Amino acid sequence: MADAPPLPPFAAVIVAAGKGLRAGQPVPKQFAMWRGKPVIRHSAEALSAAGGSPIIVAIPEGGEEIAAAALAGVDAVQLVTGGETRQDSVRLAIETLAESAPDYVLIHDAARPDLRRDVIERLLSSLDQHPGAIPVLPVVDSLSVDENGIMAGSADRTVLRRVQTPQAFRYGDILSAHRAWSGESDAGDDAQVLVADGGSIAHVGGDEALKKLTFAEDFIGGQPMIRTGMGYDVHRLAAGEELWLGGVRIEHEKGLSGHSDADVALHTIVDALLGAVAAGDIGDHFPPSDPQWKGARSAQFVEHARDLVAAAGYDIGNVDLTIICEAPKIGPHREAIRVTIAGLLGVDIGQVSVKATTTERLGFTGREEGIAAQAIATVIKRN
Repeated sequence: MADAPPLPPFAAVIVAAGKGLRAGQPVPKQFAMWRGKPVIRHSAEALSAAGGSPIIVAIPEGGEEIAAAALAGVDAVQLVTGGETRQDSVRLAIETLAESAPDYVLIHDAARPDLRRDVIERLLSSLDQHPGAIPVLPVVDSLSVDENGIMAGSADRTVLRRVQTPQAFRYGDILSAHRAWSGESDAGDDAQVLVADGGSIAHVGGDEALKKLTFAEDFIGGQPMIRTGMGYDVHRLAAGEELWLGGVRIEHEKGLSGHSDADVALHTIVDALLGAVAAGDIGDHFPPSDPQWKGARSAQFVEHARDLVAAAGYDIGNVDLTIICEAPKIGPHREAIRVTIAGLLGVDIGQVSVKATTTERLGFTGREEGIAAQAIATVIKRN
């Protein structure tokens, strides 16, 4: 694929000075993890890849360390402490560009991480004809004017647009507009500041991917729709032990030895479920060194993993289990195992597959020294 043609030179400002409390994250949302990276890093990398330089990042007071860690290695980033309001933060950021005076500047909210190059291209192209440009999307829902909880009117959605960022400006125009702003309250966005100073703003096509991360569920939504985890476990066969497989007690001359009931089939399902939501492994949650789990039924481990999957915002799609042993024969117990596992997971039996195989008398399972099991679990993000 050919490289994209270079864009006109531009500077960028990322507004990341807020507290982001509604997102329910342990740190301000702009520094929280989303799709494997801090939120702010996504847009910083996108702006840098498009040629943005410098990239001025307005951060909260005292946020130098967390911001530097989140943006380490991104080219041309400069940090500036923001102000009391968003508008104050933007003004402080663009003032740092006064000496270099770039032709164009893009001002972007850090909470919109999924920034695509084509949006940047459309914005910069519009600055040939207008001092400012903003990405917009149509309003698709009907609108109601609320008055004390009662519909008091409506609005014509055909003339309304949803506004996104980044917003693009000729640098001199937006700097002058911010310096001249005399509004008593904080401006909703930078386009409003330019319009108040007599500038015109062009509309360009936005992108649904530029959704603003606001609430805790937005961070769940940032995860893949479908995730898969794998599990593998082995337990030794020993005389005098009960044999539990898949939550079913099976009569056999030997049983599995372990700190709990050593149900190797359920243990591997637990690890597969935990892996699907990146929640560690069975030893993290039920350490064998803890005496409270001695002889414990593995069913409760499965229920715990099931609940963690639900808490992460996912439903169990299916579980595929393979038991590896020479004896006992699994076939006669297959359906009972499926029913038990489905019940523990709260899913239909059709979502549970149980298979068995041997190693043709090779290895520790072939010598009937132990039983192994492996499982794959798929989870699906809840709507």
